[in-house]
Formats: sequence, C-alpha cells, structure tokens
Amino acid sequence: MKISLILLCFCIGLPRYSPAQQTSSPKYRISGKLEDADKNPVLFANVALYSVKDSSLVGGIVSDENGQFSMPSEIGNYFLKITYLALDDKIVSGVKITTKDLNLGVITMAADARVLSEVVVTGQKSQLELQLDKRVFNVGKDMSNIGSNASDILNNMPSVTVDVDGNVALRGSQNVRILIDGKQSGMVGMNPAEALKQIPGDLIESIEIITNPSSRYDAEGEVGILNIVMKKNIRYGVNGSFTATGGYPSNFAGSFNLNYRTKKVNLSANYGHLYRDSPGRGTSRQQYTSADTSFVYEQNNTRSRSGYSNTFGLGMDYFLNQYNTLTATLSYRKSRNKNNTMLEYRDFDLNNTLSRTVLRSENEKEPRANLEAALNYNKTFKKKGQSLSFVGKYIVSAETEASLFNQSTDGETQQLKQRSFNTEDEKNFLFQLDYIHPYSKTGKVEVGLKSSLRLLDNDFSVHQQNQELNWIILPQFDNRFGYDEKISAGYLMASDQFGKFFVQAGLRGEYSDILSELKKTNVSNHRKYFNLFPSVHLSYKLQDKQTIQLSYSYRLSRPGFRSLLPFSNFSDPRVFRAGNPLLNPEYTHSFEAGHLLNMEKGSLLSSLYYRHRLGVVENITAVDSAGFTTITPINLSTGNSYGLEFNLSYDPFEWWKWTASANFFRATNEGFYQDRKLRSDTYTWTGRASSRITLFKNIDFQSSLNYRAPRKTTQGRELSQYSIDLGLSRDILKGRGTVTASVRDLFNSRKRRSITQTAGYYSRSEFQWRARQFLVTFSYRLNGSKAKERNNDDADSGEDS
Repeated sequence: MKISLILLCFCIGLPRYSPAQQTSSPKYRISGKLEDADKNPVLFANVALYSVKDSSLVGGIVSDENGQFSMPSEIGNYFLKITYLALDDKIVSGVKITTKDLNLGVITMAADARVLSEVVVTGQKSQLELQLDKRVFNVGKDMSNIGSNASDILNNMPSVTVDVDGNVALRGSQNVRILIDGKQSGMVGMNPAEALKQIPGDLIESIEIITNPSSRYDAEGEVGILNIVMKKNIRYGVNGSFTATGGYPSNFAGSFNLNYRTKKVNLSANYGHLYRDSPGRGTSRQQYTSADTSFVYEQNNTRSRSGYSNTFGLGMDYFLNQYNTLTATLSYRKSRNKNNTMLEYRDFDLNNTLSRTVLRSENEKEPRANLEAALNYNKTFKKKGQSLSFVGKYIVSAETEASLFNQSTDGETQQLKQRSFNTEDEKNFLFQLDYIHPYSKTGKVEVGLKSSLRLLDNDFSVHQQNQELNWIILPQFDNRFGYDEKISAGYLMASDQFGKFFVQAGLRGEYSDILSELKKTNVSNHRKYFNLFPSVHLSYKLQDKQTIQLSYSYRLSRPGFRSLLPFSNFSDPRVFRAGNPLLNPEYTHSFEAGHLLNMEKGSLLSSLYYRHRLGVVENITAVDSAGFTTITPINLSTGNSYGLEFNLSYDPFEWWKWTASANFFRATNEGFYQDRKLRSDTYTWTGRASSRITLFKNIDFQSSLNYRAPRKTTQGRELSQYSIDLGLSRDILKGRGTVTASVRDLFNSRKRRSITQTAGYYSRSEFQWRARQFLVTFSYRLNGSKAKERNNDDADSGEDS
C-alpha cells in the first residue's frame, strides 16, 4: 500500500508536457479541424508542431470540444503529429508558414490499424469484436435485451447459459468469474445469481467473454471471465438516455444515464429502478429402496418471488492536464425481496397408495445493501501507448434473510412453527497498479501489482416453537462462519508483432492466505499457498479476411463463500443443501485454437478448446433411510472437457440480418466418494439463433431461439431445455426515441428438468422459477439520435490485474 502511494505521488509530480518556449512572439497561426471516419469531431486530441529542419518540438495544443485547434507559429517549415487514443497517429507534412495564417481545413483520422486484436464483425444484433484474449459483444439493438437485467443479457450471449436458479455457466461450467468494468464488484459479491437480476440492463454497454484470460487478469475462474461493462459517455456537453419498461407478470423498470463534459471535468450520474414479481412452480418424485426401508413421495412447489432494487451511480473525471486524470466513482444499491413458498409432500406406500400429506409454507424477507467507492489515477506519456494506472476500491455489503415456516400434517392438530435468520456482512479492499511500456512501434511490456482483502461474516440460526410457545434454538443449525481472504498478486507480460504474426506471453504469481472458521464451535481451516500462472496467446493473419489464434493459460477456481458455508438451506426439510469447509481449489490447464473468416456478407468465428481439471468440484447427493436428502460439494480427482464452438453472423440482404452460435462439447469427470468410484461422460451442445428483419424504414422484428441439449452428470442427467423470444421495435421522435414490444419464453418452456439415480434411489424433478413475460419499453436519447449515437469505443474497461 505504501509503495503504491509513493508511486502515485511520484507520477503526479513527473514533468508535464508543455510546448517549447518561443524565442520571439509568434506572428501567425496554424488552425484546422479533426474528424474521424464517421465525420465526428475528435475531441481533446494532442496536436504537436515539429520543425522539419531538426524534428524538434516547437509547439503543441489540444483540440477543443468541436475538434478544432489553433496555435501560434513563426515563419518556417513544419510538420504536425496528431495523436488520439484508439485512432492512428496522423502526420501532416508540408506545413509551411510564409506571410499569412494557415488553415489546414478538415483533417481525417483513421481507426488504429495497428490494433491487430480488434476485428469488427458487423451485425445489427450485437457487434462482435474479436480481440487477442477476449470477445466483446456490444448489447446494441438486440431486442431481447431491452428492458431486461444483467442475468437476462448474459443468457443471450453465445456459450453462456443461465439456469432457472440464475446460476451462470460458460461452456457448460459454472466456475466462471464475473467482473464489473474489469474489477471485482460488490454488485455481484455474496450471491451473484440473485445480484445479477438486480442490475438494470439499460445501464450495460457490452459483455466481454474472456475464455482464456491472459496473465493481466486474476487467475480465478476455471472457464474464464465474464466482464460486464457499464455505460459511459465521453462526448462533450450534456448527453444522456432515459428508459421505462412495463410488463406482465408485474415487471416495472426505469433508468436514466446522464453525462456532462467540459475540457477539464466529466461528470456522470445514473439511476436504475427494478420491480419484478416472478411466480414459479416445481414438481419432483423420489423413490428409495433398500433391504429394510422403502418409500415414495412427491413434492409440489409453488412460489411467488417479488422485490425491488434501486441502483445509484455518480462519477467524476478531472483532467489535470492532457497526461493526468483523476477519476472518482460512487455506487449504491438497495434491494428488498419477498419470497412466499408453499411445499406439498405426498407420501405413498409401495402399492402407490397415498398415506400422508404434509404442507409447509415459507415467508421470507431479504433486504440487501451495497456501497462501492473507487478512486483511479491514470497517467499517459508522450510516447503513444505508455501508461500508468492506479486504483483503490472499497466495497461494503450487507444482507439479511429472515424466514418464517409453518408445517402441518393431515390428521394432526398441532402445527410445526420454525424461523431462520441469516445475516451476511462483507467488506472488500482492493489496490491495483498497472504500467504499460512500449519498447517499439509494435511491442510492449506490461507489469502490475494487486492486493485484495475480503472479510465475510455469516451468522445463521434456526429456532423452533415448543409446546409452551417458546422459541428455542436448534443447536445443529446454529453457528457463525467467518471467512478472511487475502490475495497478493503480480504479473509480467510482453507482446509484439512480427509481420503477420503476433505473440503475447505472460506470467502471474498469486499468494493466497485464506482463513475460514466456525466461531461458535471453534473449528478453523487456515490455508496458505503460492501459485504461478503462465499464459501464451498467438495470432497469425493468413489473409486479409482470415486470422487464426492459439492460446494457453493455467487457472484456478477457489471455493466460493457459499460452497464453504456448512449451514443447510432450511427451506425444504427433506432436502438439505450445505457447503463443505474442507473444499480445495480446482486447477485448470486451458488450451484454445480459433479461426476468424470475414466474408462479404458476414463472418464465421470457430474455436476448438480443451480443459484438463484437477480437484474437480461436484455436488454429491446422499439419501438416508428416513428419506432425507443431503447435497454437498466435494473434490473429485480429474475432469476433461473438449469442445468446438461456432459464431456466425450473416446478412443475406440489407433488410435481413441473422446470427447463430453453437457449442458442442464432451465432459468427463471421475473420482471416489465413500470408497465408490464416480464417473460421468457426456456429449452435449447448446445453441442460439437470432433473426432481425427490417419491415419498414423504422420498424424491426426480431426472433431468437435458445436450446440446451440433454447432458449427463456424475449421478444422473439434466434434460433438454429451450425458449423462444420475439420482439418488435419502432423508432419515433426523429430517431431520438424507440418503442419496443417483446415476449420472452413464448411457449413457457424454460424449465429445469433433471434425473438423479444412485444405488436404490431415483428422483425426477422439474422446476420453473420464471414464467413467460410480456414487456413494453420506451427509450429516449438526449443530444443524439440512434443513427448518430457514438459509443465510448476508446474508453478503457479497466481490466483486472
């Protein structure tokens, strides 16, 4: 921490760029206007004036908010060098001052052709940018994303699936790390599945899918990283957007995103509100047979989950000069959910005759709050691409789950009453320093340091009412769990281009110091370990329209907080879900090869990948003779995954655009549990197709299909799942506004169906926690129509280090 502060102070004090002093008062002026290829003004670009005689710097200025510049000059022969992030350096030669002012007119700057990593695949659904170590999907005009939340948007991404419980998986694995703007965030801290549903989709700019992260990123995440990039705006003046959504079942949302920029300051503010009522249902049938015990029972589950969230964000960029920027951000989210559940158990004898019915209700209240503050310092230098950045972040989160249970059995007069309390508090401290040094026109070295501290406290208890109507604690469900995680990391990475060949190689080291303890029973587990994580990325441009890529990385997946938590989920008294405090990290060797083919009317991105995992974590189901089921994660021995992935974008006509993606993979897991060998071997695939048709000049129709094929698990299999979305949009108010009507899951078919089968035990279940939805959304853009809207393409997403 002290080292980071010293470096920060040192960098602020570095000499600042200033034009050379003129030996005499200049008599004439050189002026002009900077534009990009789309005729947009290039704001705040560096314009440097050099002498032709000895290439010495004699003057300089920054273009204004209209892209214009004007600087004084003496008589002589000069050339201009104009630099701007994400655009090619522009050299203007033949600048000759004789006896009058010189106006160079409009100077057009092109996109940075040196950035080999950026290959843009055009398509109106979601623009795809293929980069050396990630793929960027701009949310864009995809109607299935309008009026949605972060969970819905992720479910529309190729290779990403979100199950009915909200758990996110990439290429079939839920061991994926989720970041916000390239950094860990309290927005997805303790309970990512639920937290993602609280983030309004209208505040999201793009999704970055990083399947084989480089050493620049945290080593956490078996299959990679999903980075959610929030909207920003760097245009001069006042800009913004407003969105309102209404739907059935009850679904109401509203948001705004405002920005005001001057030459010295950029101010931003955003707000998002969500209210959603999600009815759901589920059924299951279980049968257990042993030498002395047999039973059959059915379960019917109906649920109504409702709640709201409010998300606030403030930000300020202060441009100290053209090389130094300070950024401060503050975000706050508050949510409150209610969950009303009714469980019905129907017990049968071996003749399939109903013997008993049990009803159990749960009324749960779940308030959450999250506060996040960050301070960033960014410094650039005269040399293009050289930069230094520092970030400090503080995150605090609090969550309470309070439930009241009532249970009755037919033929019995007395009810069973129980209540549970679960309070979770989390604090995060993060410090990060990154430096990039170009050593040639195409090569650069990157180094970085990171330190993070995560403190969690979970207090869990269950109370039961006795015959005297007093509440007593159930000792087997009463404890306090503490989790302290300290991660220190550093990385070194180099990259360069040799003709059509590009290489990037890096090494990351991480030291982990993790303490988990059950405070009421004095049981603790303290682990310290150091790991090195190499990464290599290679790219070769075969032709103008073809590029191949090869990559390797070594990664780990630390057990999540809830995977270690030994307390059972008490909602279902016959099915207990508990963590395992003794879980070890899972390690992964990941290999990937990719090929990009750009065609006249589209593009095809193909990827072949292989992952070898050690210490694979699997959920194991165990059933006792009384019919109680316990689900607990354990470490198995090894796992292997092989996959082939396709992403196709094709525009057969100007008025018809469609995209398709498919992921075919095989996964094998094996290991031992209680002296029994467990093994699974499954072939499966997922796919998504989307078609967008422009019916008239300003009316679009979109249809999307998602499909997930059946797959085997260690103790059973998951059945197939599909859903269809439709949307219709129209631009109004001269392109400033858009009205969209959509339906999600047209046939109400998005359900999780699974079968679990072990020796003497069989279970089949079906759950649906979110039914079909109808939505209407209105969006309005301030200071810019859709056709002219300019995204923050050159803004850094703040990659994690």
